[in-house]
Amino acid sequence: RSPCPFSPRLSWRRVLCVLFLPFASSGFAPPAKHRNNFIFEHRKLHPSPRRFDWSHLTPRELQNRSWGIQTEERAGRNPYFTLEGREFLILGGSIHYFRVPRASWRDRLLKLRACGFNTVTTYVPWNLHEPERGTFDFSGNLDLEAFILLAEEVGLWVILRPGPYICGEMDLGGLPSWLLQDPTSQLRTTNHSFVNAVNKYFDHLIPRVAPLQRRELTARSGNSRPPPRSAFSRASVLDPALQQRGIGGLLLTADNSEEVTRGHIKGVLASINVKEFKVDSFKHLYKLQRHKPILIMEFWVGWFDTWGAEHRVMGVSEVERSVSEFIRFGISFNVYMFHGGTNFGFMNGATSFEKHRGVTTSYDYDGVLTEAGDYTAKYFMRGRFPLPVSFAVRPLPPVPSPTPTVVYPSLKLSHYLPLWEALPYLQRPVTSNVPINMENLPINNGNGQSFGFVLYEMTVCSGGRLRANAQDEAQVFLNETSLGILTDVHRDIDIPPIMECQLLRILVENQGRVNFSWKIQNQRKGLIGPVTLDKIALDWFTIYSLELKMRFFKKLRSAPWRPLGGPSSSPAFYRGTLTAGSSPQDTFLQLFGWNHGCVFINGRNLGRYWNIGPQEALYLPGSWLQPGANEIVLFEKEKRGSGVFSTDVRRWAGSGFAS
Repeated sequence: RSPCPFSPRLSWRRVLCVLFLPFASSGFAPPAKHRNNFIFEHRKLHPSPRRFDWSHLTPRELQNRSWGIQTEERAGRNPYFTLEGREFLILGGSIHYFRVPRASWRDRLLKLRACGFNTVTTYVPWNLHEPERGTFDFSGNLDLEAFILLAEEVGLWVILRPGPYICGEMDLGGLPSWLLQDPTSQLRTTNHSFVNAVNKYFDHLIPRVAPLQRRELTARSGNSRPPPRSAFSRASVLDPALQQRGIGGLLLTADNSEEVTRGHIKGVLASINVKEFKVDSFKHLYKLQRHKPILIMEFWVGWFDTWGAEHRVMGVSEVERSVSEFIRFGISFNVYMFHGGTNFGFMNGATSFEKHRGVTTSYDYDGVLTEAGDYTAKYFMRGRFPLPVSFAVRPLPPVPSPTPTVVYPSLKLSHYLPLWEALPYLQRPVTSNVPINMENLPINNGNGQSFGFVLYEMTVCSGGRLRANAQDEAQVFLNETSLGILTDVHRDIDIPPIMECQLLRILVENQGRVNFSWKIQNQRKGLIGPVTLDKIALDWFTIYSLELKMRFFKKLRSAPWRPLGGPSSSPAFYRGTLTAGSSPQDTFLQLFGWNHGCVFINGRNLGRYWNIGPQEALYLPGSWLQPGANEIVLFEKEKRGSGVFSTDVRRWAGSGFAS
């Protein structure tokens, strides 16, 4: 994961993991002797031929328990975890329920367990669960409780990381965008406005998961990243917030290995995040916590992709070497990501170093399973991923059948509708004397707009130098004629001389809010500040919100769509039909010649496409298709392509490079 830089007041990076842990039928070799290694100091470690049988240490086998997960230390060996008094290694893999179609949850969890893992780890995205203040959504693909109970049924424990901030390459690190409405609020600090919002969220979230502690093994943990002087204390704010709502158990924090001494909390188990096994990775942790077992909270087996960059990959041999060392020394670890899934819709976050880069729709992460749930070479290394099969007392569960993908031959676009003709089907526009940023638009019951596009219209009666701060990218039009593009770097554009007043249009796309660093405080989207023409501020704006939600596409069906004819270069919607069989299956959509936009299937947002790569095909879950005809709509910002095709192969530009 990106080693998120410190912010002046940022005290934690990805906060809080409630640890519910189950175990698959697997065992581990005891630690081998390691000379002159500060991790184990001068303790004499001796290999042992014994194997462990953890088949009975599953959630349903341990309905009645009193001790839960503990840490223990004995003379002559390394500290270790115990579960109900039995020696225990945490072997976790990350799967985010909100990035995986609900119909595929069981398949992915079974594949995790069959691989030899005993634990699934997931984040909880606040922004998806509370899209408006006081309005909560835990239905469908966001049914967190159902996901946890399904993991229990499969035989897996769960490490739950409920936030409120998660990073996770999510828009604004998983924080809801309506928090940005208050100019005095400081996200991830002890600012009253922020803490009050967190408390109200936890009042709703925690009662949903606290009862599951009696069905799952629960511990609390945090992902911390404090600077030397922090305005936010997890110990003083988040820990009591959880304890008061009924969360109990083992508390832990997680930091990059070099920052663990600044991120830990006294009396709390510290864990670290690493890309590979290196002796030096543990030196700060060992100095801080030599009498506790080692837990790698995030073992990065791949990396995420951003638009316009190379595809990231990590070799199997690199991962296998590190896993061998973890097993050798009895180190618990959690693979990030076992199965990355997809940034459906507009949930993706962004990075901001030399320039703003949105995270791709695919969150494949070069994980153990692909974005579509297919097996990779990492799954079958050492027999199966985490450990040699020979170390298991009982056989691992059988490997589930591969997830089938198909090619649909019938996929045809037949009609289009220019954006300008779709405006009457949007909600009533906002009028204002000054431009209003996306988050502060007086819509959605006062919660503003979270995702999508905003169109600003104003009248100009002369040409000149137009200047505007558009976040993140804006197309500028004089009536329907394109004049160019504004970005966070290029904020000026020339308007040609005109003889009479014309309609100036600025279409702004939110390409994803930065998901870490102090820059999250300044992630308002749309037009930020005044728009000037030859240094004179323009006024009287008509503002259209293009959230592109399902209800909009239902209304759009009654619009006067035009038969598809010659080339089109203005923003437009394109409609067609994908015909599936009686039992739809997964596929990928290849968009030849299309430039930049997003795809909707039966009104559901698959995500963005962009010809700058590296992603070249969009994953389409079969569970999102209905037998027979399915409506497909593309919103293309620039220029129509030659067609949309179904393929059964994932496609990335180039061969990628090592993370």
